[in-house]
Amino acid sequence: MYSKVALAIAFSPRMEALIAEARRLIGIFQGELVLIHVGVKTPELESTLNEILKRHCSDLKRIKTIWKEGKPAKTILKTCEEEQVNLLVLGALKKEGLLTYYLGSIARKVIRKSPCSVLTLIDPKIETTRFSKVVINGTQLEVTPRVIEKGLKFCQVEGAGQIHILNEIKLYGLQMATAGEGSEDEVSTTRRKLVQEEIKYVQEILDGLDQTGLRINIKVTAGKWAVELVRYCESIEADLLIMGDENGYSFIDRIFPHDLEDILSELPCNLLIVK
Repeated sequence: MYSKVALAIAFSPRMEALIAEARRLIGIFQGELVLIHVGVKTPELESTLNEILKRHCSDLKRIKTIWKEGKPAKTILKTCEEEQVNLLVLGALKKEGLLTYYLGSIARKVIRKSPCSVLTLIDPKIETTRFSKVVINGTQLEVTPRVIEKGLKFCQVEGAGQIHILNEIKLYGLQMATAGEGSEDEVSTTRRKLVQEEIKYVQEILDGLDQTGLRINIKVTAGKWAVELVRYCESIEADLLIMGDENGYSFIDRIFPHDLEDILSELPCNLLIVK
């Protein structure tokens, strides 16, 4: 699924843990790893990196290190294109400050413009573990069938134990169901119908996909879906959220954010964005 994985490294305190996590991924996907460092290459940095790689990577032939100078986000994106990377791994903060939000961190810039899928890890561990509780965004969007398909394949390879697909009752539909002078029973019946329609939407996608070895729960909620995704991930203590990409960001979008921007500003867990 992801035959070439890239990891952007910055010689931070979390670098070794990120390398360990990336090494685990190329192990389960039987792929190659490209390490990208934007900055000056020095003998000291190269020695530090080599020591870490020897501790975590038994087959160094599957690992390529690229050293480049330039603007970090632009250089990372260009390298991913040149190397035909299909999964980029980044370290990310769980919560960003207001100043960082408006200026845009390197991770946020890369996530929005990446040509390939992006996995952001908020708490990488040297002693790695698989993702066991996964939430997939099932909201009715153009990309949703692809997100669910890719998400299930990822979970199968990963061996995830619990998969939750979260969908939503559209707010306008809920408002119509609860407005007017209908009885409580009529409102309740309409609400159940809306829930059933959303479950049917997800189930029809699932019917055409391989679900071997997966335990899938379809959950329907009401409200702004980005907020509900965060709340649900927190409530079940999910360790991975899978969702699709939203294209066409502008400066105005940074002031009046897209739903993806809302999630990136306070990540509930690790995040895989399917491109």
